[in-house]
Amino acid sequence: MQRRPVLAIDIGGTKTLSALVDGNRVLDQRRVETARAGGPQAWLDAVVASIADWDGRYAAAGIAVTGRIAGGRWSALNPAILPVPDGYPLVEVLSERLGVPVTAVNDAQAAAWGEYRFGAGQGTDMVFMTVSTGVGGGLVLGGRLLTGRNGLAGHVGQILTDLMAGEQRLEDVAAGSALARLAGGSGQWPDPPALLAAARAGDARAESLIDGAVLPLVRAARSLQMLVDPDCFIIGGGLGLAEGFLDRLHSHAAALPPQYRPEFRAAALGAEAGLIGVADLVDP
Repeated sequence: MQRRPVLAIDIGGTKTLSALVDGNRVLDQRRVETARAGGPQAWLDAVVASIADWDGRYAAAGIAVTGRIAGGRWSALNPAILPVPDGYPLVEVLSERLGVPVTAVNDAQAAAWGEYRFGAGQGTDMVFMTVSTGVGGGLVLGGRLLTGRNGLAGHVGQILTDLMAGEQRLEDVAAGSALARLAGGSGQWPDPPALLAAARAGDARAESLIDGAVLPLVRAARSLQMLVDPDCFIIGGGLGLAEGFLDRLHSHAAALPPQYRPEFRAAALGAEAGLIGVADLVDP
């Protein structure tokens, strides 16, 4: 009997992707907007409605989500990214809705595994850092995806950046949502892409605002280099892969001593990394 593909779902802060995945191939894909105010039930309703015609084409499903997964339950780490109620029974609810077994994992952890298995980090000890609406991450060391006792492993966006600033996390200053606030408040640039374009053109103020996001990311990577000494850092996400962003990471990292310098690589799987990764984590 021919193996059926896996249904993979990736719920992020702004969009939700669903796909039929076979190995590293995305056979079909659907997208719906994540209606932030709707809550998990509404988000899952939108997913199920968008893939109704796929019924019978998959025998198992994997779901990757922003936030924390522990014991099949979903909780927010930063409600500003997506307001998930604490301990939502994601696996139980989705399994009942779809009628198939469901595997759940954090979206950046899933993307880390996708890049390790099929992308820019194949065969390496690697840290994945996604810079998008929020900042997330995943660790693959010794060929194993680390999730941790409470599902927290790799959540680099929750690292505190400035103890004098209280509970200021990396994603509070380095995420796309942070840059959007800065760009909008500037009165000059409507969004982060416009801000990046101005920085590439040499606008000093735009460069300063971008560096306010880039420098904390480089410092966090330098600290992680000292902690786990990975072979590379894979950078993904809509902002992380935007033109000029990786170049600025390289530029600031070049100032570090070579033995402490993180090696940054662009993610190879793009927006499909989480889908491919979570599909590969589903038990056959």
